[in-house]
Order: sequence, then structure tokens, then C-alpha cells
Amino acid sequence: MSNKSYGCLIALLLLGLIVSLGLNVGQFLGKLDLDVGADTSFSAARPKRHLHESTVESPKQSSHDKIVHIDLEGVISSMAVSGLFAEAMPSVESIKNSLEQAVADTNVKAIVLRVNSPGGEVTASDIIYNAVKKAAKVKPVVVYMDSMAASGGYYVACGATKIVASETTLTASIGVIIETMNYSELFGKVGLSMTAFTSGAFKDSLSGARPMREDEKAYVQNLVMQMYDRFLGIVSEARGVPKEQLKSTVADGRVVTGREALAAKLVDQIGYVEDAYALARTLGKAADAGVVKYRHEVSFFDVFGAASAKAGAPPAKVELDLSSGLLPKLLPGVPYYLPPSFAH
Repeated sequence: MSNKSYGCLIALLLLGLIVSLGLNVGQFLGKLDLDVGADTSFSAARPKRHLHESTVESPKQSSHDKIVHIDLEGVISSMAVSGLFAEAMPSVESIKNSLEQAVADTNVKAIVLRVNSPGGEVTASDIIYNAVKKAAKVKPVVVYMDSMAASGGYYVACGATKIVASETTLTASIGVIIETMNYSELFGKVGLSMTAFTSGAFKDSLSGARPMREDEKAYVQNLVMQMYDRFLGIVSEARGVPKEQLKSTVADGRVVTGREALAAKLVDQIGYVEDAYALARTLGKAADAGVVKYRHEVSFFDVFGAASAKAGAPPAKVELDLSSGLLPKLLPGVPYYLPPSFAH
């Protein structure tokens, strides 16, 4: 091939790259939510987090009706996740965004929220519960409990219209736990001590550097019981079971199977995720509806932004801690809706 031909080929490739880049820029700018000030200057800009769909089950007879499947997987946390893979992580904001988009879509007739979680932080669980309950006021929300929907996972489920559990699901664990570690005796053995200057008697109540006083234990226990009473009230209201009955049966922190949960009126039926889809179609009056999942598409600008953020930064140190297995580490002093076995 002549030099002239090579030159034409390179020119065509460069032209194609420029056109592709231009299209990406146009698509990116089209997704920006621009806040224009009175002086016509741009005071803020952020991409709209519109989630794309992938088909799980095709609709029948060319129906436009949809059932949206949303996953809540892992320990529920209020921890903010940022960066390239932020939308891939099941965070409070991602679940809320998914529910809001499903409610706003007129073709969505019902929502199936698959919960596979041992629970998590009290406030994070409460926020998602509220989002589920809010969505259920507009459209039917069916929670499908997978392997585990315990404690905070069950708390979230109480916001739904109906709950489906598998025979082998582990659920309930209705309770609250706050942990702290006391190392005051170890300090004595190694000749260390800690001095704290506080503005009040309870400011360092969970300090591990000294034994807890009895009034401090009563104070923390009171906090736990207040949160437990709220949990109990939400379950009682959602399931139509008196609080005293719950206290004397399944609301003592125990984990139960799906079949036991059905007998205790904690769930509505036993089944698999396909049964949850069928129930959602019935409640949504959309027998021919397909099932879709939401996904976040990573754009060129996500990759470019992530690369730019790392530019000039020192190489990251990657560490893998195998000592604690796959169980979550509880933060001292933070209240959790978790089974006791997940707290160690």
C-alpha cells in the first residue's frame, strides 16, 4: 500500500475518533442537570442517574407493561460509595433511585424487591424501609426473601405490599445490637492508661479504656430498647400482629425459617422469585407484563473521570484481610439490626 493510502486510512480513523468523541460529549451533556443562576452562569452540574433496563422475562403479546426487579444484597450501610463502580454497589441512594424511577415510569405496574441481607445499620435500614413504603403507596411492591432477610433486611421488607419467602430463607432476627470492646485490663498489664477530658459524665460512655459504670450500661441499654420498640412497632403495624404477641414469640432476636415465618404471620406466602413475579403481576393487574432489571451503564466519561482522579496520585496499596472471613465488622457504638452471629 502506498504512503498516500496509509495517509488516507489514518485520516479516516482520526475522523471516526473525533465523531465518536463528539457523540459521547453530546450524550453526556444531554444527561447533565444544569443549575443556571440568575446571571446565566452555571452554578452546578451533575449527571442524572438514569438507570437502563435489561430483560429478565419477555412480555407476552407485545405488552408494554413491566415488573421491575431490584436487588438489595449484602450488609445495609449508609456508607457513601463513589467512583467508577458506585452504582454497582447496593447503597441506600442506589435503592432509592431505583424505586423512584420505577414509580415514575407509567409502564411499570409493580416492583419486586429481592432482599438477600443479614441486616445492617439502624438508620440506613429505616431510610430504605421508608422508601419502600413510599413506593408501595403508589404501586404494589413485593419483597422476595432470598437466602437471608434478617433483622434490617426484614425491617425493610415491612414496607412492602406483600412478602414472599423461600422455605429455606432465614429471616426475623427482630432486635437491635450495639457493641463495644473493653481493653482496660490489657492496658493495666502493659502499663498503659488513657485520660479523657469530657464535657459530661456520659460523653465517653463506650470507651474501652475503662470499665463501664452501671448508669452507663443502663443508658446504652435504654437506647437499644428505644430502637427495638420502633422496630417492633413497624412489624406489628405491617403484619397486623400485636406487639406483646411478637415479644412473647419471634421478636426476641431469633432467626426463623421461611416456613416458621409464615406460621408467625411475618410473611404472606412461600415461594421462589418466579412466584414473586406472578404475585406482582396479579397485584399490578398486568398479566402480560415482562420483568426487567435496572443497570448502570459505565460511560467513557466515568472511566475518564476515574482515571483523572487518580492522575498524579501515588500507587494505591491493596490489602486483603482474610482474618475475619466474610462477616461484617461492626463499628463500636453504632446500633445495628443484625443477627448475633453476624456481630462477631
